[in-house]
Amino acid sequence: LLALFFTVSIFAQDINKLDEKGKKHGTWKGIYEESKRPRYEGTFNHGKEIGVFKFYDDTKDGTVIATREFNAKDNSCYTIFYNQKGNKVSEGKVVNKKYEGEWKYYHEDSPQIMTQEFYKNGELDGLRKVFYVSGKIAEECNYTAGVKNGAYKKYTETGIIIEESNYKNGEFDGPAVFRSSDNVVMAKGNFVN
Repeated sequence: LLALFFTVSIFAQDINKLDEKGKKHGTWKGIYEESKRPRYEGTFNHGKEIGVFKFYDDTKDGTVIATREFNAKDNSCYTIFYNQKGNKVSEGKVVNKKYEGEWKYYHEDSPQIMTQEFYKNGELDGLRKVFYVSGKIAEECNYTAGVKNGAYKKYTETGIIIEESNYKNGEFDGPAVFRSSDNVVMAKGNFVN
């Protein structure tokens, strides 16, 4: 019993410690205030997160709802969010607390990608795609600095383009065609301002 107490005592001393400058150092485990259940666990190196952090939901099961893997080389972390069944909800890279590069969002309880987006300094930038559960394309739209810019297409699951338009600074601009799901042109025209 004395040996067990001594081991637990030493282990407890190695968690949630600060370095000589008052910065988090070593293994840290956070808890939810009210329930006192585990909230997160990870490692700090003199105030900077390193390696993989795990985040838990506030239930008895303590399901992992997110992981963040920190990369000291580019000051980024790769983040994956999970639902309570352990399936991915979304994943991508964060740099300086802003989305960066490719982010993927998944259909509920499925490994199929629902949305693929690209970010630059926290704003949508590039081609954003939305997919049906089957994996077939549903929408494509270009973004620049968080605003729709360029070609936009919306598809039926059978591949018929039901909307084909263009955007400039977030507004319709130029030719547009709207079709029914059986590929009949319903409206066609040109947007100006």
